[in-house]
Order: sequence, then structure tokens, then C-alpha cells
Amino acid sequence: MRKFSLLDHELIPKHEILATDELQTVLDFYKIDKEQLPKIKSSDPIVQEIQASEGDVVKITRNSQTAGEALYYRLVIK
Repeated sequence: MRKFSLLDHELIPKHEILATDELQTVLDFYKIDKEQLPKIKSSDPIVQEIQASEGDVVKITRNSQTAGEALYYRLVIK
């Protein structure tokens, strides 16, 4: 029996753990610290599925009618 993946659902945007070098680029671009990013709890089902840990930053890629693709970043907290 195949386990259902939340990421396979059409309404769930792509979630991935951000690499350290890409994170630094994002923080420099927005001139912010990592702690100033919006938060997402480690208990969130998507966070658990991608196996993100507390302190990781998750990059969320959503489809947008106006921009085509919109990027969002969330800091994983306890």
C-alpha cells in the first residue's frame, strides 16, 4: 500500500528546505535576519514530510495568476 504524500496534492504548493548559501542571498536581498522571517511550526504536516528541523528555512513556491510564480520563506520553529 502506497502512503499518501501531501506534496502530491494539487492545492499544496512546492515546499523545500533552503540551502545555506541560498538563505544568505535571500536575507541579504531583504536586509533582514533569519529570525525576522515568518514562522512555521515543526509540527506542521508538510514540515514533517520534508523532514525540516527547527531552525531550517522552508522555501514555498506558489503559482500566482499575476506573477506566474511567487516565493515565500518560513522559519521552522518548535
